[in-house]
Amino acid sequence: MLLRLAYLAATKTFSLLRLLPMSDRDKDIEILTPRHQLLVLQRQVGKPTFTDTDS
Repeated sequence: MLLRLAYLAATKTFSLLRLLPMSDRDKDIEILTPRHQLLVLQRQVGKPTFTDTDS
C-alpha cells in the first residue's frame, strides 16, 4: 500500500510539473482533445446486442 501511495504521488507530481510551463490555451487543448476523441468513439460504437452465449 505504501508503494502504491508513493507511485501515485510521483505520477501526480510529474504530471503537475509537465503542466507548469504550459499556457492556459495549451492546457485547455490537453483537456478537450481526449473528450472529443471519446465522443467520436461513442458515436461509432452502437449499443451491444446480447446473444444466448452471453448469459
